[in-house]
Amino acid sequence: MDLNIERYGKGEKIVFIHGSGLNTNIWHKQRDYLSSFAEVILIDLPGHGNSPGSGCDSVEGYRDAIYNAIKELQLKDCYMVGHSLGGAIALSFAISYPQVLKGLILIATGAKLKVFPQILEGIIKDKEKTLREITNFAFSNKADKKLLDYQYNESLKCPSDVIYKDFFACDNFNVMDTINRISLPTLIICGKDDALTPPKYAEFLQKHIKNSTLVLIEDSGHVPLLEKPDEVNKAIERFI
Repeated sequence: MDLNIERYGKGEKIVFIHGSGLNTNIWHKQRDYLSSFAEVILIDLPGHGNSPGSGCDSVEGYRDAIYNAIKELQLKDCYMVGHSLGGAIALSFAISYPQVLKGLILIATGAKLKVFPQILEGIIKDKEKTLREITNFAFSNKADKKLLDYQYNESLKCPSDVIYKDFFACDNFNVMDTINRISLPTLIICGKDDALTPPKYAEFLQKHIKNSTLVLIEDSGHVPLLEKPDEVNKAIERFI
C-alpha cells in the first residue's frame, strides 16, 4: 500500500506519525520550524488524509504499514515522533524494529491506552457530537478556541469506521511488560493538563525506558504540538 508521504527540508531525518482520526496537517507547526535544519517526513496512516485503505484495527497493523513505507524509502537512522495513537505505534515500532531508528519522541501517549466505551459507541452513533466532545476534552481550558476548531475540522475528514478502528487499536494496545526492551534515546513530552494521557502515563514511560528524558509542558492538554508548538519544537531540536 502506497501511503501518502510528504518530505520537507534536509538534515537529520524525522518521521512523524499522527494520532487517531487525524492526518499530516496536524504537524504543520513542527514542519515549518524543524524543516529549516532537518528532514521532516510526514506520513498519513492507512485510510487517513491522502493515504488509501480503510485503516487498521491494531497498533501492530499500523506499525507494519509504517515499517514497509520506511523500508521502501530506504530510511535508516531516523528519529520517530508519535502523538497519542502515533506514540503507541512508535513504541511498538521501537520494540520490533529498533535497528531502523536513531531515537524516539513520544508526545501525549502511554504504554497502555484504554478508551472510554462511550467514545467507541459514540463514533458510530453520532460522529460529529462525539468528535466535538473528544476535542473539548483533549485541550487545556487555556487553549485558543481556534485550535479546537482546527483539530475538530481535521478529524471530521476521517471516515467514522476508520476513527472507530483507531480507538479500538488504542483500547487493545498494551506494551507495559515489553517497554523495558527499548534502549533508544527517547524524549517524552506531555502536557501538564492532559486529561486523556495524564502525566502519570509519561512518568511510567520515563521510568521504564532506560535512556529517556521527560518534558512536561505547562498550560497544555493532550495536543501540545498545537497548543504549545514553540516548547515542543525547541524540545525536539535540543533532543536531535
